[in-house]
Amino acid sequence: MMRILTHPSSHDHVTPPGHPERVARIETVDRVLSEGAFVDVPRLEAPAATDAQLIRAHSERYVTKIVESSPTDGWVSLDPDTHMSPGSLVAARHAAGANIAAVEAVMGGETPAAFCAVRPCGHHAERERAMGFCLFSNIAVGALHAMDSLGAGRIAIVDFDVHHGNGTQDIFWDDPRVLFASSHQMPLFPGTGARGERGEHDQIVNTPLSPMTGGAEMRAAFENAILPAVRAHDPDLIMISAGFDAHSADPLANLMWGASDFRWATERLVEIAEDVCQGRVVSTLEGGYDLDGLAESLTAHLDVLKAHAA
Repeated sequence: MMRILTHPSSHDHVTPPGHPERVARIETVDRVLSEGAFVDVPRLEAPAATDAQLIRAHSERYVTKIVESSPTDGWVSLDPDTHMSPGSLVAARHAAGANIAAVEAVMGGETPAAFCAVRPCGHHAERERAMGFCLFSNIAVGALHAMDSLGAGRIAIVDFDVHHGNGTQDIFWDDPRVLFASSHQMPLFPGTGARGERGEHDQIVNTPLSPMTGGAEMRAAFENAILPAVRAHDPDLIMISAGFDAHSADPLANLMWGASDFRWATERLVEIAEDVCQGRVVSTLEGGYDLDGLAESLTAHLDVLKAHAA
């Protein structure tokens, strides 16, 4: 059975009024998880990542800066888009810790699939910089725990958020153990993710997509570049940065995907996992800012992971 990793502190990361990365997103996720299809899926309470676990992905100086920036009231703005409220630091620790617990469950054979239903999201957080709503690189913290503590030799991270995962790319730019593959709209924030960005070991695969393109273009990018690269990397674990803001209704971007496209991408990654790494898949929530689009896309994604782990 699939595992869901979550923590109540995700509701305590409060952003300023009008901010798209708002508490209503996790409330929508909770509603999806409470509906019939997923009520029987076991929930695990995500632990809080320690400083030692965080500094695998970030510098000690950066982690100290985030800890010391935590406000006692109101908000602290780390950049024009990225804010901390009094509950943000605890929520961010548990978001990263969810990925640690997820890889432990999957690598330990408890389940072939786990999903981290947490916020704040993480794929824009670089080794030394918070940005794009992200404080810690949740997926990088989990991947490094899997490799450094659980015996994973190689990991493939696939990011289908509409925004390029510059933070994940930054952290793994010079790590041959990790394939990072991303589909994303370009031009769009954060401005990275060109095809020529290949990493120090040719282990980064970027497939930028033009505004207003839809599922057909995404599927071609996956079939021609991302899926062959994942298979060739022969990973011990596949991790997914599951952002759902490529949905046609999302207000922050201009791709035209539907829920069926997220289902298709998840199915293809699960198929490779079954072939090369005993089915091991860990997925973590990234973007998705239209609540209805988030709900239907997440449902499609989780349908596949649940069937895979049945």
